[in-house]
Amino acid sequence: MPEVSVIMSVYNADNYNILVNSVNSILNQSFKDFEFIICDDGSSNKETRKFLKVINDLDPRIKVIGYDQNRGLAYSRNQCINVCRGNYIAFQDDDDISEPNRLEEEVAFLNSHQQYAFVGTIANVFNKDGIWGKFRTPEQPTKKDFLWNSPFLNPSMMFRTSILKKIGGFRVNKETRRAEDYDLFFRLYAKGYKGYNIQTVLFNYRINIENEKNKKYRPMKDRISEAKIRYKGFKMLHLGIGSIPYVVKPIIIGLIPNRIFYTIRKNRYK
Repeated sequence: MPEVSVIMSVYNADNYNILVNSVNSILNQSFKDFEFIICDDGSSNKETRKFLKVINDLDPRIKVIGYDQNRGLAYSRNQCINVCRGNYIAFQDDDDISEPNRLEEEVAFLNSHQQYAFVGTIANVFNKDGIWGKFRTPEQPTKKDFLWNSPFLNPSMMFRTSILKKIGGFRVNKETRRAEDYDLFFRLYAKGYKGYNIQTVLFNYRINIENEKNKKYRPMKDRISEAKIRYKGFKMLHLGIGSIPYVVKPIIIGLIPNRIFYTIRKNRYK
């Protein structure tokens, strides 16, 4: 049985180099005792299936699963979780890069800190031109750290498998489709589980910020869904009446002109 199960969801990948670089960043980890579950989330392009067929043969630790209809990230990750055999489950997105010692450091942390159910890391923010910012997260997030944003970088996380399965994995519905990670962390903290963020860069998070100058970051319907997630989450964490302004935050941000929002978002990672 592997110590760690790494899971990745892939949907309509159109750049083999980006995908295989992400995969290789896991295969080249200093920690070797893992399985790697990759789920094709009902891709509609032929390229993705061709890519995954090649990737499946790169290493015997890789297992590719999938289905024909796109169901979203939460559903896809749950399919991976269902077949995981490791004591820990680590996330990896299909365009991000893990540092070579990421798994080693996260396993060592969870082995020596039984009081934590999951662990993540701060990260470099990068695009095709290289590193352009930092994604910072609080070291020991409290419930109040949930008010502004999720205090964890979702694709950098490693969980105790038993706890992730006990909580039921991700909720799959329209409401959580673009906020499945936020919802998961709300439910974990509401059950008394705690997470930690290693304050060393062990992850590289891709944000193609220049592509966002002239487009909305997310449609309003997704922002309304996040507001609902926030309302329910803040209620679960008993954050009180002071949390109300933060409930409508995603809706207010959605009203900001594109170029102004682009500047705000870019400055966040400096």
